Amino acid sequence: MFCLDLYIHVGWPLYWKYGHAFEAFKIIVTNPDTVLNTLTREVKEIGPDGQEVTKVVPALSEEVKDSLIKNMRRRMTPQPLKIRADIEMKCFQFDGVLHIKDAMRKAEAAGNDDCPVKIKLVSPPLYVLATQTLDKEQGIAVLNRAIIACTEAIEQHKGKLGVKEAPRAVSERDDKLLAEHMAKLREANEELSGDEDSEEEEDTGIGEVDVENAGITE
Repeated sequence: MFCLDLYIHVGWPLYWKYGHAFEAFKIIVTNPDTVLNTLTREVKEIGPDGQEVTKVVPALSEEVKDSLIKNMRRRMTPQPLKIRADIEMKCFQFDGVLHIKDAMRKAEAAGNDDCPVKIKLVSPPLYVLATQTLDKEQGIAVLNRAIIACTEAIEQHKGKLGVKEAPRAVSERDDKLLAEHMAKLREANEELSGDEDSEEEEDTGIGEVDVENAGITE
C-alpha cells in the first residue's frame, strides 16, 4: 500500500471522524481495533458472470495494520525523562564516611516507585542524584526532597551539603558527558594508585643494611 493510499483510506477518514488524526492515533496506541477495524475501502472485481462488481474490504491488510500499530506505539509512547542534581557533600567528623553513606541512603529513601532516586559518587566531594519519570515536575520535586533529607542527615553530624546544580531534566548527551568524566576520574585514580605502589616498592627494595659489617668507622 502506497502513502497516498494510506492518506485516502486511513488519514483523511480519521480527520473527518475525529477532527484530527492525532486524536485517533492516541486511541490506536491502546486500543487499535476500535479505530482501524472501522476503516474500509472499495475494490472492483470481475464476477463469475464477467460483470464488474464493487466489494467493501478492510482499508488495511493485516501486515500493514500491524506495521502501522507498531510504528505509532513506538513514536507516541512517552519516554521517561531523566532528572539530575549535582551536590557537594563533606563531613570531617569521626566516621565521616559512614555519616555520608547514611545521608546517601536517606536521599534514596526519599524516592518512590514512580521516581526512584539514585545517588552516585563522582569524585569527592561531588555527588550526583538522579531519577527517571514521565512527570518532569514530580521528578524535580522528588529530587528536591531527596536533597533536603540528605542535608538534614549530614548536618546532624556537622557535615555540609551544597547544591552545585539544582534538579533539572538532562539529555542523553549530558549522561554521556558525565559517564566520560567519571571514567577519566577512575583512570586518574588508578594511575595515582599505581604510582604509590611503585614508590613503596622502591623504598622497600633497598633491603636491610648490616650496619656492623658495612665498613662504617667512627
